[in-house]
Amino acid sequence: MRELVNTAQSQAWNGDEGRHWSDHHDRWNAINEGFNDPLLAAAGIGPADRVLDVGCGAGQTTRLAARAAAQGSALGLDLSGPMLDRARLLAAEEGLSNIGFEQGDAQVHPLAEAAFDVAMSRFGIMFFADPAAAFGNIARALRPGGRLAFVCMADPARCEWVQAYGAVSAALPSVPQASGDPAGPGMFSLADPATVRLVLRKAGFDDVRTEAVDALGNFGPNADAAAEHLLGSGPGRHLVELLDSAGDGEAAQLVRSALRAALAPYEQAAGVRMRTAAWLVTAVRQ
Repeated sequence: MRELVNTAQSQAWNGDEGRHWSDHHDRWNAINEGFNDPLLAAAGIGPADRVLDVGCGAGQTTRLAARAAAQGSALGLDLSGPMLDRARLLAAEEGLSNIGFEQGDAQVHPLAEAAFDVAMSRFGIMFFADPAAAFGNIARALRPGGRLAFVCMADPARCEWVQAYGAVSAALPSVPQASGDPAGPGMFSLADPATVRLVLRKAGFDDVRTEAVDALGNFGPNADAAAEHLLGSGPGRHLVELLDSAGDGEAAQLVRSALRAALAPYEQAAGVRMRTAAWLVTAVRQ
């Protein structure tokens, strides 16, 4: 892997978090794939376009881009070795020959200048330690007039699964209250459209537009399965760690039970369906 500056994120995505997302890529896709059609429509990928997929994870959106750019190419870039291993395997299984993957930090990864017509991302661009550097690097990799399209998390109050985590914290009063800068690196770092516009314009983009988009995701066949899945992700493990630091025993079981109760109202015949609120962002390189 090339030089990186996002060390904390690299450790997470090459550790437990990356392995969890790789092992459960189908479940994460079921949660997020409602954003695929709006993202691809906004990206407007042509048959001969060269596409960069930033924070590609296990590569579902990269594979979709490769199919749309059948005479062009798609390159997925991600910090996570485990997820890129999965992405390469899935692309090979689907017989895609115009696709590639590179491990690196988008803030500093040596992307060739003006090498892409389109850059896109599905929830892979909220974790930059230095967003201006990252988007500046992405802008340089786009040809003049090249397009940027991505989805990022919006207001957490409009995300039902975030509210479920909040209910868990409320049900476990010994969990310390979270603190920190919501505009810092993290899933809600770009939740403010004004911040998005400022960062992208400084990075060299024009015609920055934000559109609210919501989608229902399937978090599991039932509340038990959904709770078990979320317990293996970063926020679930974090709740367990907070309980452990407070001296409570059997922290994982406490969190699992509280998660199950918080998810039960969303259980339907088709599974645990919860809404995610996002911004669909488009811009053009100057």
